[in-house]
Amino acid sequence: MAVKIRLKRIGRRSQPSYRVVVVEETKPRDSRVIADLGWYDALHGQHEIDAATALLWLGRGAQLTETARHLLSKKGILAEFHKQRQGKTSV
Repeated sequence: MAVKIRLKRIGRRSQPSYRVVVVEETKPRDSRVIADLGWYDALHGQHEIDAATALLWLGRGAQLTETARHLLSKKGILAEFHKQRQGKTSV
């Protein structure tokens, strides 16, 4: 089972808002999720992501979409993941 970290739209019409979720790769955009990592408000550019859960799923091999990669990178989660993979920090 391949999983992806991607966005799930929850906002109203003309007010886009998203949840950052872990979902099976073959499922549709708004299907049932495996884990909920946080949210992203597209109108205001605000976002909040649970770093510990995101690192856990990245460690399990979850792939990122382009937008999810950008959000995790802005939050510093990808840098932390790369440090862990290189063995510089212990978890």
